[in-house]
Amino acid sequence: MDLNLLRVLDVLLQEHSVTRAAERLGTSPAAVSRSLARLRRAVGDPLLVRAGQGLVPTPRAVELRGEIAGLIRSCDGVLRPGAGFEAVHLHRTFTVQATELLLAAVAADLTGRLRREAPGVDTVFLPESYEDGPALRQGLVDVELGVLGRLDPEIRTRPLTTRPPVALARHGHPLLTGGPVDAERFAAADHIGVSRQGRRHGPIDRALAELGLRRRVSVVVPSHTAAMLLARDTDLIALGLADWLPGTVHDLRLRAFPIPLRLPPMELGMAWHPRNDGDPAHRWFRDHLAAAVLGLPG
Repeated sequence: MDLNLLRVLDVLLQEHSVTRAAERLGTSPAAVSRSLARLRRAVGDPLLVRAGQGLVPTPRAVELRGEIAGLIRSCDGVLRPGAGFEAVHLHRTFTVQATELLLAAVAADLTGRLRREAPGVDTVFLPESYEDGPALRQGLVDVELGVLGRLDPEIRTRPLTTRPPVALARHGHPLLTGGPVDAERFAAADHIGVSRQGRRHGPIDRALAELGLRRRVSVVVPSHTAAMLLARDTDLIALGLADWLPGTVHDLRLRAFPIPLRLPPMELGMAWHPRNDGDPAHRWFRDHLAAAVLGLPG
């Protein structure tokens, strides 16, 4: 039977009036009357009969009233976005692709948030080896977090925060004790590059070139953690984000200072495939991931 017929009968049994039922259903009294006629033929019972200015249900209609109302509520609940979702009952693993720098900053807060609301949820962090690939489209990754590069055209994105890049050097580094750090002195220092592909040049080098300057990237490492540890033990300059991991910077006896160049801020965001737009669990996870990023200092 057409579910719309049951909805019409449900409203008729509440209103006892074709006209009022039509108003609630957003249709005409004639359409409601036609639906009632179809219901009578299907059930083999008049269901509602005239009594003065209104309608009264037959004994058969009274029997059906509770079942029909329950069916309508069940159907509405199944089709409503997020129906029945309760994080505490969720058992699921979410996969996040993120740079190590982001992972170190947000993992603890995110894990705490999830454990409080959904102890059955696990998180897998993947490195950027899937970057610029179809991982979101293929379902290998739930959320990409970081500086968003080339993405498939259908991918959904949400900007989160912007942070200016800063330089990191050990306490007592000659660059920090010999006067103001200008572009020339900054370029004269030896630097650490961070690249999984071994790239040595980027926005800093382009900004220096505009001033007729060059720097030496004497070491390239694949992660920011390795760069920070190396900067702690050498006179090499590493890079980071302003107000990012202040406790770690302090514990490693590093000092953050502004880069004396005109550089664009780093724009951090997250991306996901539209197949997960309407998934209440996925939306809940994205909200907590965004809150962990937005809750960082600065």
